[in-house]
Amino acid sequence: MEAFYLLCSIVSTFVKSSVLSILLLIKRRQRSTRPVASSALNDTEEAILYQGTVWHERRRPVHHSFRYAVRYALIDLDGAPDSLPNHLSAHEARRITKTTGPVFLLTIPPSVGYEQNPLSVYYCYDLEGSTQHLKKCIAEVTNTPWGERVSFVFNPNSDLVAKPLHVSPFMDMLGNWSMRANEPGDDLFIAISVQHPNLGDYFTATLRAKRVSSSSSWESDPAFFFWLMPQKVALWIYWQALKLWWKNVNFIGHPKCINPTYREEALIRNRKLQCCQTIGKDKSRHLEVDGSDSNFVAGGNSEDHWCVWRDAQWPWS
Repeated sequence: MEAFYLLCSIVSTFVKSSVLSILLLIKRRQRSTRPVASSALNDTEEAILYQGTVWHERRRPVHHSFRYAVRYALIDLDGAPDSLPNHLSAHEARRITKTTGPVFLLTIPPSVGYEQNPLSVYYCYDLEGSTQHLKKCIAEVTNTPWGERVSFVFNPNSDLVAKPLHVSPFMDMLGNWSMRANEPGDDLFIAISVQHPNLGDYFTATLRAKRVSSSSSWESDPAFFFWLMPQKVALWIYWQALKLWWKNVNFIGHPKCINPTYREEALIRNRKLQCCQTIGKDKSRHLEVDGSDSNFVAGGNSEDHWCVWRDAQWPWS
């Protein structure tokens, strides 16, 4: 059933994207003298464009690496004219991270009817007088094809988080994510490595990007700048999964099928992990679970690593 739905979804996305791409090209020709509107991205003061490269390297049990070109938008959530669907607002991000300054969202916007965002990041700043500094980040990690999402807070300088999501059928749920990110400027950098109890530091993923010049023609036409970007990312995900299968890497089913409490276990592992890193600090704070939304399971730990899940939709649920 799931395989049939996946095939139908791919065909449907192809047809929909093809039709909308033709319409986009027609509009671009008709409006060659003025920019094409694209919701929150139609004002360059509210969105900064980046283009760069995503690189993945798996060192064990077999070596497998690849890179592909990507394009991202860094959106000022306080200045965006419209709220972005399926994302936090600036107010929500500040409340979660206990920050007081501006909030920027790094994401791949939808293109011609399709959205694919393996990783989106909120950069949350604190104000100190007339200056601001990057204090916390929120990662939104979405798996393919299930569409589940986990969001959690991390320290951009360096942080360690117990793996909370089944992101690949070729990785188990053991291990921790080591994460770091720089403050976005002319250059942008994010690195995630997996520290596994048996395989060691066996996987690394990085994003390196440069800001698109304000004089670039792309600034006036973000809809065309991101044309088919989500579709390309999805294609790379499926193609690399096929190559790993061809290399006989062990296929691992979704943990919900064999361990329905894997999320709760991830929270416990994360709490233990953070406690080990905070010896000598205040230990009176404790794990919290917020059940305000039936589609989410949330928690925190002694370092306020707020964590929330979004369930998959049918037929993956």
